[in-house]
Amino acid sequence: MAPRWSRPGLRNALLTAALGLLVISALPARALVPYVYVPQRQELEAAGLGIAQAAARLLRLGQARDAARLAALTVQLLPEDPRGWMLLAEAQLRSNQLEQAGISLAKAKQLDPRNPGIWFAGGSLALRAGKPNEAIGLLEQGLKLDKRNAGAYFDLGNARILIGQSDQALEAFERASSLRNSFWEAINNQGLVLFEQGNTKEAIRRWREVLKIKPDAAEPTLALAASLFANGPDNRSEAIELVGKALDTEPNYVLDVYQKDQLWGPKLRSTTAELFKLTELKPVVDRALANASPEGERSDEE
Repeated sequence: MAPRWSRPGLRNALLTAALGLLVISALPARALVPYVYVPQRQELEAAGLGIAQAAARLLRLGQARDAARLAALTVQLLPEDPRGWMLLAEAQLRSNQLEQAGISLAKAKQLDPRNPGIWFAGGSLALRAGKPNEAIGLLEQGLKLDKRNAGAYFDLGNARILIGQSDQALEAFERASSLRNSFWEAINNQGLVLFEQGNTKEAIRRWREVLKIKPDAAEPTLALAASLFANGPDNRSEAIELVGKALDTEPNYVLDVYQKDQLWGPKLRSTTAELFKLTELKPVVDRALANASPEGERSDEE
């Protein structure tokens, strides 16, 4: 049989229990807060670098907005690392967040003013913002630090086209293609300059060279068609065939404003417009006009 509690014994037991509760409640309040892990600096740095690598992978895949979100986490974890700010600026630039890209670049330049990549990115930003003269200054400053950057010479050529310096633009594009093998965009733009200068034969040669590297590229295909059309009736059938191929690949090239956004000069655009008037091309041109997107009319769209 279970033991029986006497009243004094019961009171003593209850008193002991109450005192025990008082002792527990008198402990410091923090003893009752769940343990929170605080990562060490090295762990934060490692996490930041890991996120930066993921952001760079997304950027290479063309997912610029997602890359920008990850890069923003990187600079929170590594605020004094200029590489993170550069990565963020590049992602913002590619996703058309121009104002934010400017802020990120300013921070990167503050941390590492002798990094040529920062000057090159600033030049690209100025070019996108419609400030070619500012872009030229930034790009040339970067090229003093890194004379072998093909992309910087390409941007420099584009900026010089915009201010009408065709000879200097051609020189920059040729320098770009000499520094990077198969840099078809630079060779393509050599053709743009040469055609406007009246050197149709050499422009044709450059565009044919581009199509050996990038057979499905719409821009050099259409530009070649226009230059062949300008070169005489003997090339008419090839020009017609090339137009169909180009507009099926990228119908926005049927729009004069889109051509202008791609730095096509007035001579090439007017020649292309005349080519589009051929009766044989009416179904092709009509189909391209139906499929051209409104976004194709604005150069600031991604």
